[in-house]
Amino acid sequence: MRALRPAGIQSLRWRLLRTVSIVALMIWTLTGLLSYLQARHEAEEFLDGHLALSARTLMALVRDNEARLPDLKARLDGMRRQSHGIYDPPIEFQVGKADGTPLVRSANAPDIPMRGMAGFMDIQRDGQSWRLYNLAPPEEGYRIQVAQPMELREVAALEVAMQTILPVGAILPVLLLLIYLSIRRGLKPLEDLASEVSARTSENLSALTGRAVPREALPLVTAVNRLMYRLGETLENERRFTADAAHELRTPLAAVKTQAQVALMSQDPQAREHALRQLLAGADRAGRLMEQLLRLARLDPLATLPEAQPVDLVTLAATGVAERLDDAVASGHVLDFQSDAGPVRVEGDADLLAAALRNLIDNALRHTPPGCQVTVRVLNEGDHAVLSVSDDGPGVALEELPRLGERFHRGSAPRSEGSGLGLAIVRRIAELHGAEFTLHSNDPQHGLTARMDWRALRHG
Repeated sequence: MRALRPAGIQSLRWRLLRTVSIVALMIWTLTGLLSYLQARHEAEEFLDGHLALSARTLMALVRDNEARLPDLKARLDGMRRQSHGIYDPPIEFQVGKADGTPLVRSANAPDIPMRGMAGFMDIQRDGQSWRLYNLAPPEEGYRIQVAQPMELREVAALEVAMQTILPVGAILPVLLLLIYLSIRRGLKPLEDLASEVSARTSENLSALTGRAVPREALPLVTAVNRLMYRLGETLENERRFTADAAHELRTPLAAVKTQAQVALMSQDPQAREHALRQLLAGADRAGRLMEQLLRLARLDPLATLPEAQPVDLVTLAATGVAERLDDAVASGHVLDFQSDAGPVRVEGDADLLAAALRNLIDNALRHTPPGCQVTVRVLNEGDHAVLSVSDDGPGVALEELPRLGERFHRGSAPRSEGSGLGLAIVRRIAELHGAEFTLHSNDPQHGLTARMDWRALRHG
């Protein structure tokens, strides 16, 4: 049988992988961004320190070589023209008196007045951004300005930041692979559980072992075991029901066939008529059996009533007694009805309750001799309602009472033909209505009472 995969539903493995990977990517992106910003900040501070150190070094050179400033400028320009690494961008400078009078400057230094407060500042000159450091100690008598192009500083800072986050980026594929392997390993017990469930057949409905199953899956294992137990019981009941039904149908069908053969071969009109009447009786019996089998087949799959509504047991019982009154008179029985004043309501299905009452009356009329009385009662007993059918016939042996509700069981000495399904149907209808169905003898040798008892389920 092909496995069902509803549209739009992904496997648990890929849902977990996608979710965890997205979270990991978000964390990696946030970590990379913070690392980048932190590394860039540190790189800028490093370059600022390098700029300030260059200014102080230049101040020391100027102080010791004031008379040879042109030579100093030439030597510094020569050094500046040499190739610089990315972490050592060239520095432009200006040297002047403390009052701002310029003395010497590098060829590419930004042309700005040598005034202003000491410290760092960002300036714009000729469409280019510069980071400038102004050193003007009062005791020296000189003013030094050093500057670096912001573009070169950005390149250096970016390089430092990238070198910081590259290891994080290199780890990401490894992290995703480890996540995939971890999820696959973590879901392995569920895959083993699915394989174990798939191995079950109608002949093997034993409970799942639950070995190495995660704690979160234990409720699922328990539910599946309960389901398989109920399924096993249902299949066993169906097998038993099918076998019993086949056995029960064989008898009336064989009788019908026999009577048909007798009617065909008989030359005596009276014998033929008797055979035909027996044929009709056998057909009626088979029809009743089929009707009860179909009713049980409809009731068995139900867990609850599909549409429960308030039902007045008094009205339902009075109607049921009126419908069977002629049959009772024809069989020589007395059919009586007794009830409390006022309605007695329960939640249920009126048609099913009527069928249960018909079966109980039928059972009483069929299994008691003529002259007996059958009484239908609807009573309020404390907090519950009772529907009962009693007779004053010879009763049933005490050891037979527990089995009377079993399917196809007609007792050890049935007084008339029947299928043995009537009381089983009543018991099933009572279960669906949440009522308790009981059978008990009125006294050790006299009469039988069948009761449907609703406890704390009444309405109105």
